[in-house]
Amino acid sequence: MTTTTTTPPADYSTYKIFGPSANCTLALCPASLSVYQYQPTLAGNICFLVFYGLAMIAHIAIGLRWRTWFFVVCMFWGCVSEMIGYGGRIMLHRNPFDFEGFLVQIICITLGPTFFTAAIYITLYKMYVFLNQQLTPLTTETQSILYLGPQYARFRPKAYYWIFIPCDILSLVLQSVGGALSSTSEGDSSAAVNVSIAGLSFQVFTLLVFIALTFEYAYRWQKARRATPSPTPLSRAFKVFVGFLSLATVLILIRCIYRIDELSEGYSGDLIHNEGLFIGLEGVMVLVALYCMIVAHPGPVFRSFDDEKALDDAMPGVDQERQKEAV
Repeated sequence: MTTTTTTPPADYSTYKIFGPSANCTLALCPASLSVYQYQPTLAGNICFLVFYGLAMIAHIAIGLRWRTWFFVVCMFWGCVSEMIGYGGRIMLHRNPFDFEGFLVQIICITLGPTFFTAAIYITLYKMYVFLNQQLTPLTTETQSILYLGPQYARFRPKAYYWIFIPCDILSLVLQSVGGALSSTSEGDSSAAVNVSIAGLSFQVFTLLVFIALTFEYAYRWQKARRATPSPTPLSRAFKVFVGFLSLATVLILIRCIYRIDELSEGYSGDLIHNEGLFIGLEGVMVLVALYCMIVAHPGPVFRSFDDEKALDDAMPGVDQERQKEAV
């Protein structure tokens, strides 16, 4: 008669699993006990890091060529933030209990798209300037309404600087504070999660308002275009630009909604433990959006018109047109 012996379950109560004083490692604890409950893929995170690096080089090269300084600075810091974040996930592959790696990736990967949305907001302003020129060709019949286009925006074009960029900064600050609160967490992450969700939710709200105003402007501009004699045709390059910029905006919006849902149950929810969803709805969404913005870089499309001062000088006439519309 043979007897079998069973190994008693390991006692992990003496180990600190999460927080600044975490002392678990893969040699002592299984990855299933970590905050993500898995060991992040090494190959996948290296691929993301490399592709973000290549995109950063492309954006820098195009930005230097066309001198789109604000756009390229936003794209640069967004790419740097993402690369550092995926570096943090590589640290978690080595040790899923590495609290520094956890902070690096959750802060930087969360913040990266905020820089990309800032670049999108500023591009909308450029688009209004450009469409204004396309709407009213320089003829003797239309010189008096040279600045017809901006009146179909809800605000003065430059107001988009002062509305969306501060909103983006506020979202950035809230998400940064959420990450900072995580750094002092000793297992109770509710405050950090709630602040991060507030930042992400505000980012989604800002994006939705941005999309709504853009659609409204496009409708009003197209309506005016049909009533304008001999308007300049929109180039194929501009249509491609708008398509890829729109796709990038939608992808970032989908990513933000996913992150809100992921964090809604804190660090113990089901979504945060699913690496496949993270790769698809965070990593791939943002990376594809980033490459879309290479195609939708404002420099090549708007190189023929950058008369922002003239647009601002014309705004008193635009205000008069708006008052006429209201009568």
